[in-house]
This record gives sequence, structure tokens and C-alpha cells, in this order.
Amino acid sequence: MKQRSFHRNAIKNNLHQLKVLPDKTGLYQETALLSVINFRSVMSSITSHKILKVKARTVLFHFLFWSCIYILWVIVFRSYSVSLTKTLTIEFCYLIFITFDYYVISLFIIPQFLVKRKYAFFILASILLISVSAWLRSLVALQMNRYFFQGPPINDFTILFINSVLNISIWVLLVTLGKMIIDRINSQHELELLEKEKTKNELDYLKAQVNPHALFNSLNTIYGHIDKSNQVARNTLLQFSELLRYQLYDCSAEKVSLEKEIDYIKNYVAFQQLRKNENLNISLEIENTRHDLVVAPLLLVVLIENAFKFVSASSEKENSIVIKFVVTGTVLQVSVFNTVEHAPAMKNGTSKGIGLANLTRRLTLLYPGKFEMVNKSGSDFYETKLILNLS
Repeated sequence: MKQRSFHRNAIKNNLHQLKVLPDKTGLYQETALLSVINFRSVMSSITSHKILKVKARTVLFHFLFWSCIYILWVIVFRSYSVSLTKTLTIEFCYLIFITFDYYVISLFIIPQFLVKRKYAFFILASILLISVSAWLRSLVALQMNRYFFQGPPINDFTILFINSVLNISIWVLLVTLGKMIIDRINSQHELELLEKEKTKNELDYLKAQVNPHALFNSLNTIYGHIDKSNQVARNTLLQFSELLRYQLYDCSAEKVSLEKEIDYIKNYVAFQQLRKNENLNISLEIENTRHDLVVAPLLLVVLIENAFKFVSASSEKENSIVIKFVVTGTVLQVSVFNTVEHAPAMKNGTSKGIGLANLTRRLTLLYPGKFEMVNKSGSDFYETKLILNLS
């Protein structure tokens, strides 16, 4: 077991040279997170309203489209030897079956068969649907002709059925092909917009690299102006530089080396210890780290941030933070213990803190079924244990 305990007694006398400001990072982060939550709530309601408006516009567009098709049929296929009422009825009957077949094919048959390259099932399902629709339409035409229009009887049902099949097939095919062509054009347009946005983001990212570079140059300048005898200030600035470098450069990857993440935590603990009082004992224990294991960046440090945020600051009793990392195979076990002045609110074993809630959410997304996190609290302590499978 490798143990590292941090003590500040040797550097307390030089803290005034560092001009360390009171830490308000936690307060700023919570305020920012609350603002983000409120902003997301507002945006969620706005988004819901926009979705309803889009759906309403879509329904209206479909209604207008089929209305125009219906009017076109009445104008083009009207026979002056037949009454206008009969023409309207015949075309409306066609409209019902054609629209029904179109939506069944576009919303069900194409996604289930054509998209999945089940071409035989697609053809069979389409033929069966259109045939059934043509048969029903022929029956309706016979009944309407007999009881409503009282016209001459239709003796050849086969011809009526074939005409219905042809008319329904042609119009369903035309409308479906038109819809597929429009969707193709829209998809191509969206891809072009995404490509432009990607290019813009890459350019913005390259421009943003100038600022960290200038920042590190400034830190180097400050480091050079610190008196060489003041090793505490120089070392502290180096620690801060390493923390910043890790966040700006290494954390851009989806996964980082577990060793790098733990090194970052070491620097973070050492840096945080500078602002804590002398009555705080901090222990960091690391056992069996492996260089081949990777983890999501800035995932584990949330537990340590939570410990420093809520650790007790009593002048009458000892205040402590104990951090342990143990690696067994590909399983990482993390234990973070800290004393508290008042036990944090708990519900079903889960802290209500935003930081731990966000950590749980990240673990659920990144390591589903591969982690277990338990929080325990007492009158004077708070402890979090995390078991994470990194395989």
C-alpha cells in the first residue's frame, strides 16, 4: 500500500506571499448550476411549445396537400355526362383509400421492411395492402351505385377491381416517391449544414487554443518573477499550472489514463490543502494502480471536491479527509471519508448535492450496469464508496 499524507505546517508561514483568495468556487458552481437548471426548465417549456407548433403546421400541410389533390382529381377526371355530386363522391372514395394506403406504407411498411432491406416482404405487404383497399373500394362503389346513385348495374366486378388497383397503385406510388425525393433533398441540406457547422466549430476550437497558450506563457512569466527562495509559491504555481493543463488539454478525450486522473487528484488535494486550517488532516492512499486502465476525465474528482466542500472546520476536534483508491483487476474502488459539523440531508441513501447527483448521472450514461455507489452519513461524518468496473 502506498500512502501519501499532506501536511501544511511547513508552508503556513509563506501563505501570505501567495495571496490566496477565499475559495468561492463551490458557491459560484452551485449558482451557475442552478441558473442552468432554471434555464433548461424555461427552454424545455419553449421547446414543447415549438414542437406543438411544428406538429400543428405538419397536420395543416398534410390537410392542404390532400385537399389540393382532391380538387385536382375533381377538375381533371370530371365527366360532364355525370353529375358533379357523383364525381365528388367517387373521387372522395378514392381519396380515403389512397391516403390510408400512403400513410400505412410510409409510416409502417417502409420503416419495417424497405429500410431494413427486406425487399420481398416490402413488395408483398404493399401488394396485399393495395389489393385489399382496391377490393373494399370496389365493394363501396357497387353499393353506392346501387343504392345512392341508382345507376345501371355494374356486371363486371373484375374490371372495377383492376381499375381500382391501378388507380390506387399509381397515386400511392407517385405520392410516396415524391415524399422520398423531398426527404432526400432535406437530408442532403441538413448534412451540408452539419458539415458547415462542424467546420466552424473546428475553426473556433483552433482559435480558442490561442488563449490557453497565452495563459501558460503568462504563468511562466509569473513563475520567473517569484523569488527563488520562495519555493512554496513556485511549487504552488506549478501545481495550479498542472491542474489547468489537465483540464484544458487531457480532458478533451473521452477517456484518459487512470494514472493521469489520480495524478490530477493528487495535485488538486495538495492545492486545496493550502487554504484549509491547520486542524485538518488529509490522507490519500493509492493501491495497485494500473497504467493500462482508462477512465472518463474529471469523474472521480467530484467525490474529492464534495469532501473539501463539506468537511468540518471545528477548532475543538480533529477534522479529517481520508481518500482511498484500490485497483483489483479492472475494478476500481474509491472511498472518500470526511468529518462534518452537521450531517448532510439524505434520502434513500443518496445525497441531494448537485455534484453527486451529476456524478451519478454521468456514471449511468458512461458505465451502465458497471458501477455501485453508496453514501453513508452519521452525526459527524460523511462517506462515499464507489465501485467501478473499468473493463
